[in-house]
Amino acid sequence: MNFKSLALVAGLMGATALGAHSASADVKVGLLGGVSGPIAAMAPPMLDAAGLAFQQVNEQGGIMDGQNIKAVLGDSGCNPQNGVDAATKLVNIEQVIGLVGPHCSGAVLAVSNSVSVPAGVALVTPSGTSPEITNLDDKGTVYRTVPSDDFQGRSLARALVDRGTNKVAVAYLNNDYGTGLAQSFKAEFEAAGGEVAGFGAHEEGKASYRSNLAELSRGGADTLVIFDYGDGTGLTILRQALENGFFTNYVGADGMKSDAIINELGAENLETFMASSPVGVESDSLTLFNDAFAAAGGDPDTIFVNTAYDAAFVMALAIEKAGGDKAKVAAAISEISNGDGEAIKPGEWAKAKALIAEGKAIDYKGASGDLNFDEKGDVPGAYALFKVGGEGFVMEAALD
Repeated sequence: MNFKSLALVAGLMGATALGAHSASADVKVGLLGGVSGPIAAMAPPMLDAAGLAFQQVNEQGGIMDGQNIKAVLGDSGCNPQNGVDAATKLVNIEQVIGLVGPHCSGAVLAVSNSVSVPAGVALVTPSGTSPEITNLDDKGTVYRTVPSDDFQGRSLARALVDRGTNKVAVAYLNNDYGTGLAQSFKAEFEAAGGEVAGFGAHEEGKASYRSNLAELSRGGADTLVIFDYGDGTGLTILRQALENGFFTNYVGADGMKSDAIINELGAENLETFMASSPVGVESDSLTLFNDAFAAAGGDPDTIFVNTAYDAAFVMALAIEKAGGDKAKVAAAISEISNGDGEAIKPGEWAKAKALIAEGKAIDYKGASGDLNFDEKGDVPGAYALFKVGGEGFVMEAALD
């Protein structure tokens, strides 16, 4: 299958089986993505990466006694209520054994509280970054393969101060993602000696944010930090800020690292824009994923594809470890990536399957990092700053 068509096929058919085994032998896993809404351009490559993980599983013996993983697609729309509706169908009607996703923090929080935790279903999000996810009363069922925005916001703040940017204004989307990032950034920026001269939340979907921008500019900062989505409101804000010359320099986080802003605004107008984003640490695991994803027609440099792959592969490993028992999958996630056991790299499903069958411990070394989930289901991570180059985003510097 051409992975670039996976999201489309799944959307048309409602469920996509990735393999050749009979439907009666399927093990269903929900892929709950932001197919519509503010990250619609980011979602398809993430779903493709998860699909690659499942295809590798199915091609190397499948789950347990050769059963096939069947990915069942749900669309959260990057919206809490839509996420709950889609997850309810996946859990109660489709009877999925686990959820990979949602992609957006607000949907992760809503789905966890209303659907997955009450049902005892394991959930692994590849891109839900809000610090509030850490504090969920999730009974050990919620994990993420991407680090918390508490780390990202603070790393970005320190980087700006180190680069000589000592005064900024902050515009943030009034949701769990934007608020969490803005608060962690502000605390660290001020602690490092910087001044936040303007700090304002905005709502999604307005036609004009010029009054918000004018208010933020009154503090005299020449740099605007935008915590929003480049496929949605963040694009509108950046466009209107550029059109009206409210600021000189522009900074975003991972949500703004979207090709949509380059396609819409032009690289020549984004010379003073940069964005932070989680990055995979150079390793054999990352190389294995990059090569496999590229061979399948994907772009390994696309944001969140390595974390999406890891979320799906981790889910498959946990299902195997749990013997297909839905009630044991969440606990198994901690067991298969905790620093103990024989190393398993991306694509090494047959090796992992054999070791699990022998009762031996395994330690998944992910494409995005070693993972090693803590007691809250969180992982450490690495970040980098990206600028816009001739062919898209180009990494400029690693962040501490």
